[in-house]
Amino acid sequence: MWFTKSVDDTLKELQVNPSTGLTDEEVQKRKSLYGKNRLAAKKRKSVFQIFISQLNDWLIYVLFAAVIITFLMGEYIDSVIIITVILINAGIGVYQEVKAGKAIEALMKMSSPKALVRRNGHTTETDSTELVPGDIVILEAGRIVPADLRLLEAANLQTEESALTGESVPGEKEADAVYHDGATPLGDRRNMAFMSSVVTYGRGIGAVVATGMQTEVGRIAHLINHEETSKTPLEQKLNALGKTLGKMAVGVCAFIFVLSWFQGRDLAEMFLTAVSLAVASIPEGLAAIVAVVLSVGVTAMSKKNAIIRQLPAVETLGSVNVICSDKTGTLTMNKMTVTQIYTTDGLLNVEDHTDGKVSPEAELLAKGMILCSDATLHQGEATGDPTEVALLALGDNIGINRTELANDTRRLNEKAFDSDRKMMSVLIEDKEGHYSVYTKGALGSLKKIVTHIYDEGRNRPITQNDLDQITRTAREMSGQALRTLALAYKPATKDLKPEEMEEDLVFVGLTGMMDPARDEVKPSVQQAKEAGIKTVMITGDHRDTALAIAQELGIAQHSGETITGPELDQLSDEGLKNKVNDYTVYARVSPEHKVKIVRALKAGGHVVSMTGDGVNDAPSLNAADIGVAMGITGTDVAKGAADMILTDDNFSTIVKAIEQGRNIYSNIRKSVIFLLTCNLGEVIVMFLALLLGWASPLIATQLLWINLITDSLPAIALGMDPGDPDVMKEKPRAADESFFSHGAGLHAVLGGMFIGLITLFAYWYGYAELGYSPFDENIPEEVVKNAQTLAFMVLVCAQLFYSLGLRNMKKPLYKMRIFGNRYLIGAILLGVTLQLLVLWVPVLRDAFKLHMLDQKGWIMAIVLGILPLAALELYKIIFVRGR
Repeated sequence: MWFTKSVDDTLKELQVNPSTGLTDEEVQKRKSLYGKNRLAAKKRKSVFQIFISQLNDWLIYVLFAAVIITFLMGEYIDSVIIITVILINAGIGVYQEVKAGKAIEALMKMSSPKALVRRNGHTTETDSTELVPGDIVILEAGRIVPADLRLLEAANLQTEESALTGESVPGEKEADAVYHDGATPLGDRRNMAFMSSVVTYGRGIGAVVATGMQTEVGRIAHLINHEETSKTPLEQKLNALGKTLGKMAVGVCAFIFVLSWFQGRDLAEMFLTAVSLAVASIPEGLAAIVAVVLSVGVTAMSKKNAIIRQLPAVETLGSVNVICSDKTGTLTMNKMTVTQIYTTDGLLNVEDHTDGKVSPEAELLAKGMILCSDATLHQGEATGDPTEVALLALGDNIGINRTELANDTRRLNEKAFDSDRKMMSVLIEDKEGHYSVYTKGALGSLKKIVTHIYDEGRNRPITQNDLDQITRTAREMSGQALRTLALAYKPATKDLKPEEMEEDLVFVGLTGMMDPARDEVKPSVQQAKEAGIKTVMITGDHRDTALAIAQELGIAQHSGETITGPELDQLSDEGLKNKVNDYTVYARVSPEHKVKIVRALKAGGHVVSMTGDGVNDAPSLNAADIGVAMGITGTDVAKGAADMILTDDNFSTIVKAIEQGRNIYSNIRKSVIFLLTCNLGEVIVMFLALLLGWASPLIATQLLWINLITDSLPAIALGMDPGDPDVMKEKPRAADESFFSHGAGLHAVLGGMFIGLITLFAYWYGYAELGYSPFDENIPEEVVKNAQTLAFMVLVCAQLFYSLGLRNMKKPLYKMRIFGNRYLIGAILLGVTLQLLVLWVPVLRDAFKLHMLDQKGWIMAIVLGILPLAALELYKIIFVRGR
């Protein structure tokens, strides 16, 4: 029970030095002993279990009944064919489910929390699953606690442990506390931090004492281990559509069976035909195809730095028409460099003072900024906030020995940064036993609490002239797109409380740092604009700095498009809703303002994407239609609230993700329209032929073969389409837009009817070329077989070739790369090859009751098979505008 041990006893038992951490060799030893730091996952279904689940469907039960009936009738070949179709269909289903499962699993691994850990004397960020007992972990606001820790240091540290204790109010932590009662409740163990809890405030250092299933949360893992993934809204809609169409198809098939009974046909044969038509015409694969297209799509997106955490986000991406983006790191490079500093000595360019000869004021400014930072910088390797890394580099550039400074000082206490105060303070003790407070933050915040200024090595009262000069300098820096940060200090006592730190401070100086705009962002902003997407910049920086960057990137044209946080506070929700379209730059805003902006945009009918990285950004990420977290600078809390994580923190990745999201949705639509077109064609040819009193154009095994070859393979291949490069020239899709809008539903109906009618014509021609009519009585069996073969060939060819035209509903084939989708070309070639094998191999020809076509038959099959594709292409050329 680690909470009953002191810090020294804990370190002794874990055999670790907190200043250096474990060595790599020791980590490997402990990893082999304790294993990975992860909770035992719910046991995955085996491939065999997935296969069995594919057979657990009422349609399959009906087919099994058909197998038994055909077997009893002595139609053994039909029985074998039906069983083969069942097994192949189940195999395709298994492949889809396994592929989708692996894709989602890979994404979960990529978005797992990271931990700041001290090893070999250096602090690095590593995957939390790599932690072992004895590791020294650094905690800061926004991090998820990666394992059970015995705290070694706690500076105003607070964690939210509701997952364990049910208490939603964050609890304060105290590293020096020791509890002698072994029955101390979990929530009262203030010297511990538990796996999966969230650091909401302050910072701390802890030693890992338990990992994986040995943690407190591991003991109740069976209560929180839920891997069940709900279906996306689109899958649910298509599932419902599939069931509705299924019921209609069953009704049609039942009607056909009853009609056959009245017409005096062979009921056993017609039962098989009706069952097979039901199986072929019910689009039971709709949701499965959506699942596999979504999973493959999000895997491709992850390779382009966008990790989708919630599958419905892919559907929403296509509707986004406003992107609200942070400036720092997203629109800019987040490679901060301090280029200017200001003290009472005046404005200095840092590059002119790299010889170590600086004034006492500049030296104090640099030292104070270093002492007030939590980042690390060692031999070019950095961790922490890029702004703080730049401040460490400033110290290096002007000749300050940071290692010596760290050895000569000790941080005793701190008041952590928060977005309301826009500053942070630390209480420092030096080697001579003197105590000082250093406060860094936004100039606007510090100006309110400074009473003195550091001038010529001493403190003097600050004057209005001083404040005016500081303001003018800050404005001058902002006009050059420099980000400003101010420092103040004061002498203090050891027992100074955090709430007393930020009073009566002495102003030291300003730093101006450059964060250049990313080269690739300006074209992305323009591309978004062409796609009907407005880009909005939201930043905590000054108005002038924000506007300078926004104008450079083409986000804003003039200062009238800018509004600040204080000005936002003056507007009511209704007032902001009316004016929100006038602004493209929001400066000096807090996370609370972000929520207000998102709500105003949504109230105006916009679909909003919002970026965020801090703990307090979680509400705005949740409020947005698409919450986007930063993968590099983002806290675990922000990542947990987001729908999408950018692994490169780059605005351009958001635009690319929207493009991919639009293409994924488009691909799903193509697959579904193709399936419905095919199914409708099959139903129409069967229904009309039997209604006319003709013999059945297709027998049961042929229908099942069509279902296997022309339905499944091209539909999946269409879902893998590389996408339309012009998709970003279209306006965003309305959020409530029907899946069958813009003529998609009509295409399915007309396409299905046309395919059904030409197949019916082919069936009639199969009789006519041999001198018979389907209305005749006592027609020779070979004539019927010839007609059925022609109908069979035409239906398969028509559906396979038609899939080519569905790649783009606006562009004719000659305007596209015909072989751009190699999966579709492969599916068509495979389908045609298998169809020819069925006709040419005598055993298969007999099994499917086919007749070898003559020259006229082949010509008719090819011409009629290409006709639906030709009609679709002609329609696109003549009627579709805006190509």
